[in-house]
Amino acid sequence: MKKLKYLILGAGPSGLTLGRCLADKGEKDFLIIEKENEAGGLCRSKDVDGKPLDIGGGHFLDVRRPAVCDFVFRFLPEKEWNSFDRDSRIRIHGTEINHPFEANIWQLPSEYQDKYLESIKEAGCNTGKEKPVKFKEWIRWKLGDEIAENYMLPYNNKMFGGTLDELGTYWLEKLPNVSYEETLQSCTMHKSFGTQPGHAKFYYPKEYGYGEAFLRIADSMPENIKCGVSVTELDLAAKTVKCSDGEEYCADTIITTIPWNSMKIKGCTEEFENALTELKHSSVEIRYVAEDPQSPAHWVYVPDENTPYHRILCRCNFCPDSEGYWVETVEGRTGAYENSDWKDNYAYMNEYAYPLNTVNKPEKINLIMTEAREKGIIPLGRWGEHEHYNSDVVMERAMNLAETL
Repeated sequence: MKKLKYLILGAGPSGLTLGRCLADKGEKDFLIIEKENEAGGLCRSKDVDGKPLDIGGGHFLDVRRPAVCDFVFRFLPEKEWNSFDRDSRIRIHGTEINHPFEANIWQLPSEYQDKYLESIKEAGCNTGKEKPVKFKEWIRWKLGDEIAENYMLPYNNKMFGGTLDELGTYWLEKLPNVSYEETLQSCTMHKSFGTQPGHAKFYYPKEYGYGEAFLRIADSMPENIKCGVSVTELDLAAKTVKCSDGEEYCADTIITTIPWNSMKIKGCTEEFENALTELKHSSVEIRYVAEDPQSPAHWVYVPDENTPYHRILCRCNFCPDSEGYWVETVEGRTGAYENSDWKDNYAYMNEYAYPLNTVNKPEKINLIMTEAREKGIIPLGRWGEHEHYNSDVVMERAMNLAETL
């Protein structure tokens, strides 16, 4: 059994950032184990039709965390990136309007504006009604029945694979307030008011996919990364790991960034085991389409239930000299392509795409992370912490963890 000071499970953005930060502090006694044949996790890119396609879906470098940007620019310099002002849209009522919906109702025909305005005015959050605890009711309370019925409920139902009745509301607090006054002002003045969404400004590489940044980080410490090897077992009590190549490791500290239910867990309590069974996730397919997306946007949300995909990433609008776009489709809806013209298009299924925010998730993941930390196992990132974090967030959390370690 090989002994290490630090063992990092997963070479996605969080695992790579942590490893690089440890190396920057002079630490040499660490290893990153990665299941795939190359680093990058959900941010990996492939060459498709002569240009990069991000096989984990739409990922961009947000400008809001300068320390993260400076870290990334060490490996893929800023001059090799283009910067963009976010143009994301919603395809609805036969047209496209800018995101977020409530701030851009004014872009719809007048008959729709009146309907949505009245609905927002009567929404529970604007009339003083008690906040609901179930997802569907909360959406109606927050946005009004019309936005709920025509956009939020069908879109989320597609994105999360029909699990809406299982979802809680604790994760929705980050949604901006939907003020009737601001919405009315938007419709009157024909401009957006209110809080802007994340990725309002972002970077994307000029010549590569987003995954290039993580390949370069990995290339800076080749002796500390082992790719093409799966973690098959994690023993919390013994702080040991077994791998698909037969190797076994023991570490003073193990940091896991991979899904808890992707490996066998030993050395834990019965409560821990039961909590693991409660963690749920969705799987999402990325499929390339060599056509004009017919939109100037960077990405487009598609709530129409009759359309299998929930989002379009317009590659040609942020990746220079490229063509086409890719669509994101939750696993249970991909059968729609079997008899379509897209049947033979390049496609990649991400088994672990989004952690699901089920009603009891906070309680269960807190139990899991508390017991793990008590035994010297540190959860990190989207899958270690089972949170829908973007890449810049997990990188920042990895940088902070490196300081702590």
